[in-house]
Amino acid sequence: MQVRSRAEEVTVPTPPTSLTITGERTVPGVASENYWFRRHEAGYAAVPGWVPSTPGVVLDAGCGEGYAAGLLRGAWPDVRVLGVDYDSASTTHAARTHAGEQAAYLRGALTALPFAAGVVDVTISLQVLEHIWTPGDCLRELGRVTRSSGVVVLSTPNRVTFSPGLGRREKPSNLYHCREYDAEELAGELGRWLPGAEVTVLGLGHGERLLRWEAAHGSIVTAQQDRSVQDWGDDLRDVVGSVTVDDFVFGDPDDDCLDLFAVVRL
Repeated sequence: MQVRSRAEEVTVPTPPTSLTITGERTVPGVASENYWFRRHEAGYAAVPGWVPSTPGVVLDAGCGEGYAAGLLRGAWPDVRVLGVDYDSASTTHAARTHAGEQAAYLRGALTALPFAAGVVDVTISLQVLEHIWTPGDCLRELGRVTRSSGVVVLSTPNRVTFSPGLGRREKPSNLYHCREYDAEELAGELGRWLPGAEVTVLGLGHGERLLRWEAAHGSIVTAQQDRSVQDWGDDLRDVVGSVTVDDFVFGDPDDDCLDLFAVVRL
């Protein structure tokens, strides 16, 4: 079953970023990054559909560039967003670009958050878990600061498609990743790290338009990664520039999905 995100696409205005494009952090407003930005955006856009009531405070754990605050206010106009990231350049940029009465950013480790227990209603941590050396400590900490009956939403690349042939617990070839997960493994580990929580794992994949493009041209991910932007053909440049959140769908976490999303109800 394919489920589209329930929030409309929101384009977040932002000045040119000074952040280095590493492939592990995406930013809005960069044409060659549009596919990756919209793929991240699709995750944030889906979150309100997984939360049963409007939250007052949302924690964006591993907030990166900080644009999520603007996306979330599209669904929850009065929400306050706390962004935490270990990278000081990211939090400095986020504070300068996105901070205000409803958003604040600080540098901190996700394994030792500077918050009291139960102070946030919803915690979001997208494409972060694979970077954490002690994921159990991280998840227990995210659960600690989220109120009882709150929701934790996280995502991580599907090991089966991101690193074909890599076995469980094997060292990823990606230098930025500590550990990668398949769907069954992720669900099991979350149950162990957050005992008593209700865990649902979904898969994010391409919608029909991108699947048709890939049937004719091959993997859009591989096409972007195997050549420099200067060497992109017009077909690739055009499709990357046209990608929106509607080009991604959520469904069963099968071996073909791109990213795994876990909705954890505490």
